[in-house]
Amino acid sequence: MDAEQRNTLLEHWQQLWREAGAMPGPALFDALIDRYREPHRKYHTLQHLGECLANFQQLAAVAAHPVEVGLALWFHDAIYDLGRHDNEACSADWAHAEMLAAGLPAAMADRVADLILATCHNTTPVGIDAEVVVDIDLWILGAPAGRFDEYERQVREEYGHLADEVFRVGRLGILQQFLERPKLFSTAVFFEHHEGQARDNLSQSMAALTLANSDPRH
Repeated sequence: MDAEQRNTLLEHWQQLWREAGAMPGPALFDALIDRYREPHRKYHTLQHLGECLANFQQLAAVAAHPVEVGLALWFHDAIYDLGRHDNEACSADWAHAEMLAAGLPAAMADRVADLILATCHNTTPVGIDAEVVVDIDLWILGAPAGRFDEYERQVREEYGHLADEVFRVGRLGILQQFLERPKLFSTAVFFEHHEGQARDNLSQSMAALTLANSDPRH
């Protein structure tokens, strides 16, 4: 991370907290940055965080609680351990504790924690703020083809410990679940601009994975 990127992230971070009405110590920002730079991460990195924050600018105006949405995006992948299944819950707990420690109201901390839990993507988001957070987290599915292809490579690298066949079967199941949804994006803006591209990306990825599965050389 170069100085310019760090300064951009720090400015966004501090502005959110000023709007929230509190300011944590500088160690929290550094701790989060260090998390997103962990070596086992290939997709859930500062690149992903930066894309989330950039997309937040498009949807902040439709959010009911934009500050809470912003803080949820900062913390939603704070904990990312491939060996556990409660990363979102742990990230939510961390955010909740830090907000209370900074003196923010419990109701605000509760909302942020709930928004982070929505990024489990196992249920339909409820409420505009959850829709905004989930749409932003899933933006990558509707990214331009070149960025989506890069994302696919990054996900494979993150799961490099899995054999190809095991990865392909699991990935196919995940992509199929997304394609079976009536809508991938809940907000009107993201549905209009990204839904079609997302379905094209997912279909092409599934076709490539299916072909690889049927290739006797694999």
